Amino acid sequence: MRSGEMAKLAQLLDNDVFRAYATYATIVLLKMMLMSVITAYFRITRKAFVNPEDTASFGKGESAKKFLRTDPDVERVRRGHLNDLENIVPFLGIGLLYALSGPELSTALLHFRIFTGARVLHTFAYLIPLPQPGRGLSWAVGYAVTISMAYKVLKTGLFL
Repeated sequence: MRSGEMAKLAQLLDNDVFRAYATYATIVLLKMMLMSVITAYFRITRKAFVNPEDTASFGKGESAKKFLRTDPDVERVRRGHLNDLENIVPFLGIGLLYALSGPELSTALLHFRIFTGARVLHTFAYLIPLPQPGRGLSWAVGYAVTISMAYKVLKTGLFL
């Protein structure tokens, strides 16, 4: 890496908005990764697997086949994880562009914190489960934050 590139990278890391983005992006990514662990936990405790090799510790042949099944609890966790993928991935891309568009730190923190809080609430609402409209509202709040950041990016650097 050349020294000019290193200087630009150091400048980026000195940017408070970028550091805030990196912090909250890491939090939601770790939360999303946790959903994989929770899915595995539910698969094991409910003995509900989709791959024959995963049932090997429960027997062979026909006795293991009964563990090749779906379970409503496992599927619920999987839907929550899928929802994370559908919402966190766009936040990562749009949030990065937003962080680089020069917003005020306080405004950026508000966006990042609300999105992160909404995703955490959405996960609890999915896993507990909480009655609607809790899950729907937490999804809508996070989605609105991402749209708000996208609007700011387009408004700031509109090259259409």
